Amino acid sequence: MALRLAALFLAPLLLLCTLSIPSEGAIPKCCVTTSKLIQPSILRKVESVIIQKSSGVCEVPALILIVKGRAFCAHPAVLKILKKIQKRQGQTRRVKKKEC
Repeated sequence: MALRLAALFLAPLLLLCTLSIPSEGAIPKCCVTTSKLIQPSILRKVESVIIQKSSGVCEVPALILIVKGRAFCAHPAVLKILKKIQKRQGQTRRVKKKEC
């Protein structure tokens, strides 16, 4: 009887502990598709760039452009266009670059 009572209390507790484990670290945020056509108005406002390589966890090489907290997935060739726009604007601030 005591064994059944213990199992009755332990089963839901074990289930609750299993469900409460965060899985955020297990699934990376990757770009699945990319676009070569990014509007210049968006490129002028880029705050940071994350370079996604296909050799890592993600399968598609991409640039993740962060603009006002939103992420845009761009083709790696867009980096040249982004640099030209920044040079033309004479921006003194550097765009933060990260790799994932």
